[in-house]
Amino acid sequence: MSKDLHIMVTGAAGFIGSCMVQYLNEQGYSNIYLVDDFGVEEKRDNWQNKQFVTIIERYNLLDWLSQHQPKLDVVIHLGARTDTTEFDYAIHEELNLEYSKDVWNYCCIHAIPLIYASSAATYGGGEYGYNDDHIIVDRLVPLNPYGVSKNEFDKWALHQIAQPPNWTGLKFFNVYGPNEAHKKRMASVIFHSYNQIKNTGVVKLFKSHQPAFKDGEQLRDFVYVKDVVAVILWMMEEMVQSKWSSTNNGLYNLGTGKARSFIDLVNATYAGMDMVPNIEFIDMPLDIRDKYQYFTEANMKKLQTAGYVNSFYSLEEGVDDYVRQYLSTNKYY
Repeated sequence: MSKDLHIMVTGAAGFIGSCMVQYLNEQGYSNIYLVDDFGVEEKRDNWQNKQFVTIIERYNLLDWLSQHQPKLDVVIHLGARTDTTEFDYAIHEELNLEYSKDVWNYCCIHAIPLIYASSAATYGGGEYGYNDDHIIVDRLVPLNPYGVSKNEFDKWALHQIAQPPNWTGLKFFNVYGPNEAHKKRMASVIFHSYNQIKNTGVVKLFKSHQPAFKDGEQLRDFVYVKDVVAVILWMMEEMVQSKWSSTNNGLYNLGTGKARSFIDLVNATYAGMDMVPNIEFIDMPLDIRDKYQYFTEANMKKLQTAGYVNSFYSLEEGVDDYVRQYLSTNKYY
C-alpha cells in the first residue's frame, strides 16, 4: 500500500480528527491536509506536533480548494458541531448539514472517496432499534438538534443521484479516548470520572429517571477512539485500492456491539487508577433529562459483512489504556 496518498481530514484539531491524523502518521501517511478552526488555543496540543502538509481554516475551505486545486485521494470528514446541549438548530444546520453538503459536492465533482462522521444520536430513543439499515433513516426521530442535523445529512446523502465514487457515513456511538479535554462538558464520562477521582475520590453519576433502569445502569455502546480510527483507515485503504464495491457505499454503525453500564465504565476508571470505587448519584440536569438515551447498542453485522474482521478493545482494556497511558501522564495521542 503506497504511503503517498493525499488525505484531507476535517475536524483535525478536534478529538477524533486529531487521533485520526496521529494514527495515519503512525501508519506512514504524512501528506495530510488539516481542516479546522485552528484559532482555538485549547486544541493546539492536539495537532501541532503531527506530520501534515498544511492547515486550512474551516471557513476558508472552499476558497482554498478552488485556489489551490490539490490532488486528493480521499477526504475524511470528521468536522462537526458535536455539542448535544446546543439547542440552536441553526448552528448545527450550518456546520453539520450545509458544510457537509459542500464537502460531499466537492468529492462528487472531483471523484474523491469520502468517509464522513454521522452519529448514533440519529437513532433517538431507539424506537427503530440500532440497525444501520437505510430503510429506517427517514423515520428516525433524534432527541436533540445535533442528532437531527446528522440525520438530515444522512437522509440527504442517501437521496443524492450524484455521489462520490465510494463513500461511507459512520454512525459513531459513545467514543472516548485521548485528546478530548477541550470538549469540557461534552468530554466522555471517563474523562470527567478520572478528574473527579483525582480531585475528590468520588464519582458522581446521573440517577436514572426511568423505572426500567436502576441508577448508573443506563447502558451505552462505548467505543475506544483507537478502534474508530482503525476502522476508518481500513475503509480508506479499501477504497483507494479499489477493493471497496460501490454496493458497500452507505451508512455504517461504529461501536463495539456490546452495551455497558456507566457503573462498569466508572469501575474500570477506578481500576485504571488502582483505587476502590466510590460512586454517588445525582439528579440529571433538567435541560437534558427528556433528551437522554438510556440504551444504545450498535448492530455491527454490516461492517463485518463488508470485511472488517479486527477485534475491538473491551471496555476494560480501552479505559485502562486511556487512563494509564494518557490521563495519568497528561499525554496527547
